[in-house]
Amino acid sequence: QVQLVESGGGLVQPGGSLRLSCAVSGSIFSISAMGWYRQAPGKQRELVATITSGGSTNYADSVKGRTTISRDNAKNTVYLQMNSLTPEDTAVYYCNSRLRITTVQNFRNYWGQGTQVTVSS
Repeated sequence: QVQLVESGGGLVQPGGSLRLSCAVSGSIFSISAMGWYRQAPGKQRELVATITSGGSTNYADSVKGRTTISRDNAKNTVYLQMNSLTPEDTAVYYCNSRLRITTVQNFRNYWGQGTQVTVSS
C-alpha cells in the first residue's frame, strides 16, 4: 500500500518561513515526479511546485522566487521550503506523487491527506 505522509504545516506569521515534508512509503518501482498543491477556502486546488526524479522543477508564478522544492530520491521524500509567507499562502497543502509499483503498470497520481498552513499575525 502506497502512503504519502506530510509534516511541517502549522501557523506562521507573515514574512515567516515554513518547510513541508512528504515521505512516500510502500512498494514502489519508480517515481516520475512529485509535487505540492494547495487549496484555499472557496478556491480550487492549484499547483504550487513540482519536481521530477531527475531534478527538473516547475513553480507557480505566485510562489516563484520565494519557494524551493527539493527531493531526496533515496528516501522518496519531497520538501517545500516557503519564505516570505503572506496570508494569501493560507491553504491546505497537498503532496502529490506520480509513481508506479511495477514496471508493467501505468503511472498514477497518489495524494497525501493535506496539511494546513495558516499565515496570520
